Amino acid sequence: MQVFAKEFNSFLNSLIAYMVIGVFLTAIGLLMWVFPETSVLDYGFADMDTLFSMGPFVFIFLVPAITMRSFAEEKKMGTLELLLTKPLSDWDVVVGKFLAAVVLVLFALLPTAVYYFSIYKLGNPTGNIDSAGVWGSYLGLALLATVFCAIGLLASALTTNQIVSFILAAFLSFIIYIGFDSLAAFGSNTLLIKQIGILYHYEALSKGLIDSRDVLYFLSVTAFFLVVTKTVIGSRQW
Repeated sequence: MQVFAKEFNSFLNSLIAYMVIGVFLTAIGLLMWVFPETSVLDYGFADMDTLFSMGPFVFIFLVPAITMRSFAEEKKMGTLELLLTKPLSDWDVVVGKFLAAVVLVLFALLPTAVYYFSIYKLGNPTGNIDSAGVWGSYLGLALLATVFCAIGLLASALTTNQIVSFILAAFLSFIIYIGFDSLAAFGSNTLLIKQIGILYHYEALSKGLIDSRDVLYFLSVTAFFLVVTKTVIGSRQW
């Protein structure tokens, strides 16, 4: 909790949190309500597919912007060694920073609930929206954010340069989100290859049928990247 509070307060005391939330809400708002190609008003159907199809791609760039400084800046400034000399385990540090990043992303996602209630009221008849699919998609987007945050922390732990951390995290997030789905087109065992990537499980949750296997997949991938991050930090090789 000590690391979480310190990290989260550092977000709130800088422009990062407000820029991330502002950019995310502006981008999604324009896509959902303004741009004619994706606007729900022009589309004519009461759904939030624009948010849940474009949101992951916005996250690919916004989440690394949040996590890029988590370890990279502290290593560059020499404050990470000082932090690790305190009565805190490596897990305390990694999990604290991870939770702070996840909570900030979820705060950015929370105001989009207004879009759901707006579309709910605009539907003809009122309430003509697949609520189960919407909340399943929200769960998928939240779980996706945890994976991207874990990837971002690993990227930040591997370098002392925030820009390198950002690029590496965005690249890895893109590959694990959509790369395997694209690779499946060239493989023989198409379904198996798709199941390795995130998109397959994210789309499954978006249907509103919450399968424990999909949730377990997200949690397992998140845990994997956190374990690797803890290993990198524990090596003290920086």
